Amino acid sequence: MPKASEIKKNTAIEYNNSVYVIRDIERSVPQGRAGGSLYRMRMYNVVTGAKVDETFKDSDMLNLADLIRRQVMFSYLDGDEYVFMDNEDYSQYSLNKENIEEEALFISEDTQGLQVIIVDGNPVGIDLPASVDLEVLETDPSIKGASASARTKPAKLSTGLTIQVPEHISVGDRVKVNTAEHKFMGRGDK
Repeated sequence: MPKASEIKKNTAIEYNNSVYVIRDIERSVPQGRAGGSLYRMRMYNVVTGAKVDETFKDSDMLNLADLIRRQVMFSYLDGDEYVFMDNEDYSQYSLNKENIEEEALFISEDTQGLQVIIVDGNPVGIDLPASVDLEVLETDPSIKGASASARTKPAKLSTGLTIQVPEHISVGDRVKVNTAEHKFMGRGDK
């Protein structure tokens, strides 16, 4: 049983006799409290999809739910459903675009290292790798000799995500993006 301060995004917990997946966590330290942080968690019920916002003290103990993680690859987009295929038994998992809105910004046809999170037989979320390679679709023209400067410019990537990249990056380049911080990490693999 971890404390609320140890819970990470996409963790499944049992709360009020239901299973919830944590989608967002905000930490706050109210003034005048004896060193206690508060964790406001946005949770979604895995069965009904209902959204619940709940606040926990850092010392509150939470029950982890049983979940399974399976290695998958992105297959195709079917309307508002992202369809993933299991790498081992080729079964398919569908997740609504709304449920994986933030993760979808990093998913392309060649994204490696994706895991689907399954609770009670239902796919409830996607775990991203630490970094992904994406193609630059739109950005200002590159500047010769700009690799020595620390200035950046916005670049729109193949998934719709916009990040800041160094001035020497141009359209068509592949870049490595940190999925946790939404930041440029370097040139991607060709």
